[in-house]
Amino acid sequence: MLQIEGIHKTFNPGTVNEVRALQGVSLTLNQGSFLIIIGTNGSGKSTLLNAVAGSFIVDTGTINLADHDITKWPEHRRAKLIGRVFQNPFSGTAPTMSIAENLALAARRGKSRGLGWAVGRKGHAELRERVRTLNMGLEDRLDNAIGSLSGGQRQALTLLMASWLKPDLLLLDEHTAALDPKSAEQVIRLTHDIIARDKLTTLMVTHSMQQAVNLGDRIIMMHRGRILHDLQGSERARARPEDLLTRFEDIRRREQLDAPVAEMLQNFYV
Repeated sequence: MLQIEGIHKTFNPGTVNEVRALQGVSLTLNQGSFLIIIGTNGSGKSTLLNAVAGSFIVDTGTINLADHDITKWPEHRRAKLIGRVFQNPFSGTAPTMSIAENLALAARRGKSRGLGWAVGRKGHAELRERVRTLNMGLEDRLDNAIGSLSGGQRQALTLLMASWLKPDLLLLDEHTAALDPKSAEQVIRLTHDIIARDKLTTLMVTHSMQQAVNLGDRIIMMHRGRILHDLQGSERARARPEDLLTRFEDIRRREQLDAPVAEMLQNFYV
């Protein structure tokens, strides 16, 4: 279970570049739940993922995961509990190392390491079988450098690596945004299959309204560092892409109305 209580994060406080990225976000995610996070640019959705991952320490509030208070934990310590796939297909892997070597590292995440062969004969057979499930023919290319693969192939392997040890939480940060449509569709299908098979608790950020309604059991919409809508149960089941787009349009219209009011008040007090 993930529990987030009243977290705040302000970047560049007290300067002209001050950004209040998170403003009192609270969220409880039950074990096995698959949450989709949507929002406009700058809404705080990726910042929320980074706060959970430990990319920075929040200003106030608490983050608990799997009965651990991880609020002050550094990113590398949280990696024992969290698997993550980044937007860039070339992040999260060692490009000059082979597919097998990258997967071997993923299999040792959070465990003690020593000198020895990264992949033995038995381990190589297990890697081959796991990679075969991707249906990309990569099981015959385990000795190839992972940097020589296409973006879609690499992202599929990164997803496999992130979920290898069945983490307490899987973070997906727009992990298909940089892929061509065919590759994105393939990775999304793998995402669904892996999460459903292993019943992984998941947070996924996306700009795709189609992905938002096709995946997960819950959708939250963020705006200006706050959770604006939280769709669960029957409301989530009824959600369609056009419904989500209408909510975005309502935000845009409201902000257009708010701007003249703010200007009028400013002029009134001058």
